[in-house]
Amino acid sequence: WDICTRQYRDSERGGLRWKDTAETVIIGGGCVGVSMAYHLAKAGMKDVVLLEKTELTAGSTWHAVMGLHQPGSIRIASTPIRVDEMKYQMTRTHWHVTEQYLIGPEKIQELFPLLNMDKVLAGLYTPGDGHIDPYSLTMALAAGARMYGAQIYNNAPVTILKPTSDGKWDVQTSHGTIRANRIVNTAGFWAREVGKMIGFEHPTIPVHHQYVVTATIPEVKALKKELAVIRDLEASYYLRQERDGLLFGPYEKMEKMVLQDSWVRDGVPPGFGKELFESDLDRIMEHVEKAMEMVPVLKKADIINIVSGPITYTPDLLPMVGPHCGVRNYWTAIGFGYGIIHAGGIGKFLSEWIMNGEPPYDLIECDPNRYGKWTDVPFMCAKARESYGFNNVVGYPKEERFAGRPTCRTSGVYELLKDKGSMGFHAGWEQPHWFYKPGDDIGYKPSFQRTNWFGPVGRECKLVMEKVGVIDLTPFGKFIVKGKDSHKLLDRLFANTMPKVGMTNISHMLTPSGKVYAEVTITQLALGEFLLVTGSGSELHDLRWIETEVAQGGYDVDITNVTEDIGVLGIAGPNSRKVLQKLTNEDMSEAGFKFLHCKSIQLAGKPVRAIRISYTGELGWELYIDQKDMAAVYLAMVEAGKDEGIDNFGTYAMASLRLEKGFRGWGAEMNCDTNPLEAGLDYFIKLNKPADFIGKAALQEIKAKGLKRKLSYIAVNTDDIDPEGNETVWYNGKVVGNTTSGAYSYSSQQSLAFAYLPLELSTLGQKVEVELLGKKYPANIIQEPLIHTEPTRTRLQKKAQSKA
Repeated sequence: WDICTRQYRDSERGGLRWKDTAETVIIGGGCVGVSMAYHLAKAGMKDVVLLEKTELTAGSTWHAVMGLHQPGSIRIASTPIRVDEMKYQMTRTHWHVTEQYLIGPEKIQELFPLLNMDKVLAGLYTPGDGHIDPYSLTMALAAGARMYGAQIYNNAPVTILKPTSDGKWDVQTSHGTIRANRIVNTAGFWAREVGKMIGFEHPTIPVHHQYVVTATIPEVKALKKELAVIRDLEASYYLRQERDGLLFGPYEKMEKMVLQDSWVRDGVPPGFGKELFESDLDRIMEHVEKAMEMVPVLKKADIINIVSGPITYTPDLLPMVGPHCGVRNYWTAIGFGYGIIHAGGIGKFLSEWIMNGEPPYDLIECDPNRYGKWTDVPFMCAKARESYGFNNVVGYPKEERFAGRPTCRTSGVYELLKDKGSMGFHAGWEQPHWFYKPGDDIGYKPSFQRTNWFGPVGRECKLVMEKVGVIDLTPFGKFIVKGKDSHKLLDRLFANTMPKVGMTNISHMLTPSGKVYAEVTITQLALGEFLLVTGSGSELHDLRWIETEVAQGGYDVDITNVTEDIGVLGIAGPNSRKVLQKLTNEDMSEAGFKFLHCKSIQLAGKPVRAIRISYTGELGWELYIDQKDMAAVYLAMVEAGKDEGIDNFGTYAMASLRLEKGFRGWGAEMNCDTNPLEAGLDYFIKLNKPADFIGKAALQEIKAKGLKRKLSYIAVNTDDIDPEGNETVWYNGKVVGNTTSGAYSYSSQQSLAFAYLPLELSTLGQKVEVELLGKKYPANIIQEPLIHTEPTRTRLQKKAQSKA
């Protein structure tokens, strides 16, 4: 401890005892950075160095609105739709280890007796919640980090970040250079500056956030116990006790709130640290008045302080946490609107990932690689403004937000489709969710129950099952992998065997502990040349994993990301073969173009790579087309399919069709929280293949020990609501599992879901209950799939005919 203290004091004086090498260099001394240092050092990493450009807590940490108390918190519902939102939240909370309760007005009044209860209907109560002094927390974490051997240098701004050929980093400062095995950007609102040193434009932007502190209020001073923290969702502010007064902070509407966009264009002013912005009470008066209505004692309170400081936002309000694609050993923990809240968990999460080589649990929604070059400054500013202004809006299922759209990522058929249906946002792309017909109730109308898309989606499912439908699948992530070691690389990365030339299969990348990192469709186009296709949200998430293995294994391969160059159209349904046959001389018959085969063909005079694949469970193809030819091919198919009843369908129908066929989805039935054996993916996992694929040993051990839970297929007896995933499953009054995805099956006219259940409850016919919006609906485990896929139906039909 004395040595660490002397080193710290030396650094404060500028007389650094400088380390030339480090395992990890953390850049930024806010709460997130020192939490990273603490958790890495505590986990046993010997050479952890944190570099702070000025002093610890400079930036957003020091003006965060926290004290050191644990009075609990309540989210206030003052409208019926807010009550539904809270029930929706509790449906998910019950299967997590989270102490949270939906409480009524009487309990709310007890916890916060100064409230005007006229409009209060319910509250979401978290008894363990509270607030903590940010300075003390940061210094405590820093002391702990030093105690475990980490070194923290103040007044050590990073000037240059230079990658080395072996994947390390030279971190240059005015005091010297450190050779680091990895670097972690935890620089808060300086994160963009750090990213620019290595060529990244991280989509983070500072927002002006204001909060108000009052003088002593007699009614507050007279209380015998501290008030719970409240968040008034309709009025968009939080409020808590501050000594004998109150503190409240509003989230202004998007037209009033202020972005510090000059910092994006010109960088953060060099000397900015603990400075504040000029406050503007007029900008928040609407929220002040609503707070006075809800907490009447505020009307007589004197304001003694208005603080306006920068907090960092990303386009979707979630932080960017994890290793970054495109460069080796560069990690980020940036974009925290609420760094004090997230620091402890993120420090532990990332330290475990770094130490163990895989994330301890799935957190892909915070993956830094969800953004790409399409995330330009206008988009970032529009989304940050929308996210701040929408901070407390109702969070509906299937939520869409429209600011900054469309981006530069539009497919070759976007202009043809954009006005014909309801569009969804997928990794920067616009993709149709469902299509309009005359008489439909059109537009985006979110709800916790079935809403305006329910009927039209059923119409689209019927189209695909009985005729032929076309869907834009361009957002798929698409990579070409080729070279001397391509087969060897993919055999190491994937648990399935590699397909032969001209053939396709579904393969999974696993983590070292046997969890499902990704699901990818692989086609061998030519000898040693493979097309890899993954989901839209997994593009750079998967590419980073692949590139890391290439670097570590020294494979001689060439990887090209062709996601934006190649458009994809899906065509499916019993008449799809007829439509395609009209447009090509290639034999599209069952004998001429078999399931899971790939061919390069001419379609309507355009070069197309066609893969026969049953992505909806029906006869179908995925057509990979140069973006510039996509519209021509689409229009030709629509024209050729007039007599066959061709029409468009969207992703909502595809989700329903895949579920009734029993298809698992990555991010739902499988992710870094699940192994492929419990997910029922045994068919795709080749434990007997010669290659030692990542996760093989772990899976063998899992199989030997036996599973504790299993993915089950359930039918749910509902009314006007359907499961979606993450709902709690009950049995005999106890929580026993959770759904992973759900939808209405239009073919069988019932709600379906996948759910993880204990082995003893996973037998056919087992009855359970699924919680939806606070109500428990009866459900039972059924045989999967509910509807056989087209290839299976064809096979069974031929088998029956041969017996006849």
